[in-house]
Amino acid sequence: MKQVVDAVLAAVKPGVPSMELERVAREATEKVEATASYVDYPSGRKKERYPNVLCVSINREIAHCPPKPEKILKAGDVVAIDFGLEYKGAFMDTAYTVGVGAVDRSAQNLIDGTREALMAGVEVAQAGGHVGDISAAVEAVARKRKLGIVKDLMGHGVGRDVHEPPNIPNLGRAGEGEPLTEGMVLALEPIFAEKSGAMIDDMSDPFGYLTRDGSRAAHFEHTILVTKDGAEVLTA
Repeated sequence: MKQVVDAVLAAVKPGVPSMELERVAREATEKVEATASYVDYPSGRKKERYPNVLCVSINREIAHCPPKPEKILKAGDVVAIDFGLEYKGAFMDTAYTVGVGAVDRSAQNLIDGTREALMAGVEVAQAGGHVGDISAAVEAVARKRKLGIVKDLMGHGVGRDVHEPPNIPNLGRAGEGEPLTEGMVLALEPIFAEKSGAMIDDMSDPFGYLTRDGSRAAHFEHTILVTKDGAEVLTA
């Protein structure tokens, strides 16, 4: 999966159409002989079939936003790229957020804080723990960075399907929630915003969400394997 991530992120530059990122992702996925798991996945508000390999969410777009010909990357944009692959029957999800060229201080805090929250969740994921341990670790970073948590979207189980139980909220209390057991495969995905994190439907398409207050959002995700000694990151 890293080969696909590297190819897509290398293409993020001012003036690049979001559909060019889609083209790069499709080509890179074919090279590693994997299948893009989002294509034709029942999603959206009426379970429409998702048409693309990637989700490309820019600035106030929170998640699940498809690339479109009219979406062109501009200097200073905050761009979240989310996608999943299936390889030999195993599914994995990942997401990265990057700035297009130089970004302002607030955007950098958003990107750095969301990445930090993902790694904080990874660090506490261990057999014998609970889902709430991950949630609390992610929430603590949001509070420290003074970022809003997008509460309605969360991590999930993954492995034999794109989405499996359990859900993994991005806020909660350590020691609570479903027990973490050895062999679990989970997709951890903190999604933060500069302000409140409250979201609304993007009425321009049936899939995406926007921040209610217009602030920018960021999204990071890794698929991990839970072991008795901690978490093994499968998508790094």
